[in-house]
Amino acid sequence: MTGHALSPYLPIFILMVIALGFGVGSLVAGILVRPRRPYREKLMPYESGNPPVEEPRYRFSVKFYIVAMLFVIFDVEAIFLYPWAITFDKLGLYAFVEMVLFIAILMVGYVYAWKKDAFKWE
Repeated sequence: MTGHALSPYLPIFILMVIALGFGVGSLVAGILVRPRRPYREKLMPYESGNPPVEEPRYRFSVKFYIVAMLFVIFDVEAIFLYPWAITFDKLGLYAFVEMVLFIAILMVGYVYAWKKDAFKWE
């Protein structure tokens, strides 16, 4: 035995510690170095350069959330298609059938959302 079983993961751990240290160090340096000059206009709510016109807490339509969830679903589909397409020639028929089933399930969801008018913006 030349080393501990977790020794191959030591470089990953060191990288994580360095990344965490850099992030925390940057935040602390920003807090210590930045100028602190609060004044009335600076502390006001900001709405694209215009003064706020209504209460900031109002209800959004459910359509916003549905469109966001559909985007995430189809975005994840694209993420799964890239590695599959790269190694397609090595995976064989089983992987092809699995991907066809995956896309078919997503198409059923797409058709369902289409029938429910989830893509119509009112």
